[in-house]
Formats: sequence, structure tokens, C-alpha cells
Amino acid sequence: MSRFGMPAVASIAFVSTMTAAPPLAAAVHADALTAVRIPQRLQTELEITVPDTRALLSGTPGGQITRALTTVTVRDTRAGSTGSSWVATVSATSFTTGGKTAAETVPSSAVSYWSGPATATGGPGTFTPGQANASAAQSLNVTRTAFSHTQSLQGENSASWNPTIVVSVPSGAVAGTYTGTVTHSVA
Repeated sequence: MSRFGMPAVASIAFVSTMTAAPPLAAAVHADALTAVRIPQRLQTELEITVPDTRALLSGTPGGQITRALTTVTVRDTRAGSTGSSWVATVSATSFTTGGKTAAETVPSSAVSYWSGPATATGGPGTFTPGQANASAAQSLNVTRTAFSHTQSLQGENSASWNPTIVVSVPSGAVAGTYTGTVTHSVA
């Protein structure tokens, strides 16, 4: 109780750092004359762009924080003769503060995600959200499909969506600024 007879409420602020996984492709060029390997950077033909750091607002122990993120976009310029498909995935770390004790940790199992429908698409193929609406939200305690694309025709394609994060704050959580990472990748 506060000295004014009102219940004391701990404020908890959450900050999420958004990242895109590094490109999976790498190339090494072998020069036949000198037998020296020279690394080269390949132009990425399949890329994902994600929001920067995003404040998820404040919540109270035992409560829930729901926050729409900014746009995530996948661009596929491979345009293969038989078409190309891709799957964008999402995962999260636990959100922690202070010494990261049990009372200072919101586990990734308490962080849910839903992609919602595409806000923009381009090119041929079928674009499918991983979680079409709030009732389909999934916990990020394991890697989840955020969005996918299947294509049987030739052509470049892209998709954008505005996902939502839902954090269920444990009832025993202490006040503090909690930080965690939500990672999107595409393959």
C-alpha cells in the first residue's frame, strides 16, 4: 500500500529489438592461377526488412501488453523459371531486466505473435499469413512461420505485413525496463 492508502502498482516497460537474420548465402571464389580463395559478397535475392527497436509500452504484473509493430517486408527477386517459394519465420528471446532473475524475466513462452493479413503483395503466387488474426496468435517459445509464399510461375514477388506482439506479464514480475529480441528471417 502507498502512504495514501492506494494500492502500489509496479510499472513495467518493455522494449523489443527487432532483427533480421543475416543472409544464409555466401560465396568463395577460387583463383586457378594462385589457388587463393577470395571471398565475394553475393547480392541477396531473397531479403527481409524488419522494424527497428520498438517500445512495447508499459503493463502491470498479471496484465497483458498488445502492440502492433511496424511493417515487415520480404522481397524475392530470384524469379526462377519454375517459380520460387519462401517461408518467413519469427522467434523471440525472453524479456529481462536487472539481474535476470525469475522475477526479472518474462519467458518467450509469454510472448505471442500474429502476423495478420498482407498489407501489400506484388507478383504471382499465393501469400499466406502464419497467423491470420488475433485468435490465431502463437507463443514465440519456438520458431514460428510468420508468412509464406508459394509460386509456380516465373516472376519476382514481395509481401508486407504489420505483425502484433502480445506480452503476458507474469504476476510476480518486478518493476523495470524489460528488453528482448524478436528475430525475423526468410529462406
